[in-house]
Amino acid sequence: MTDAANARVSSLIRGTIFVRDLDRASAFYAALGYTDVYYEGTLHDASASQILGFAGHGPLTVRIVKPAASAPNFGMIGLFLIDPELTPEVVPPATGPARIGEVALVFYVREMGPALEALRAAGASWSPEPQLFVMAHRAQPEVCLRDPDGVLLNLVETDPAEQYHTGREGA
Repeated sequence: MTDAANARVSSLIRGTIFVRDLDRASAFYAALGYTDVYYEGTLHDASASQILGFAGHGPLTVRIVKPAASAPNFGMIGLFLIDPELTPEVVPPATGPARIGEVALVFYVREMGPALEALRAAGASWSPEPQLFVMAHRAQPEVCLRDPDGVLLNLVETDPAEQYHTGREGA
């Protein structure tokens, strides 16, 4: 049996972002290359709202995207629009650098310049210039930026095929 067959937990399947504007968020992540729709629809069953902790029920509009139809079904991005009738608390969009307790979505990009240009055009809300990130065993351009809802992203200029490497970094 393979390690995957015996795993007690999967890889991270997707990061779900509760968005203000589904179309705007979709366009932003499409600019990054997440153009294939894995699932799109409206969740009408009350369980969808209840799992999120709401006592009431309102439909959730969902679009889950990944880089290509042939990409594995993990590392996806779920964009969820909560029905305003549920009166969800709205977190003000974050700006500027990382905050304690915040999560960053990390992506490998083949070329930093075109990726950053596309994301800025698609509505990055905070986007400083890339820096050379130096570790003892490697150095590469990196940048943190924010999507239209203020979600922190980290772009690393390296071959995206490195995501399939196994073993420890720098070993």
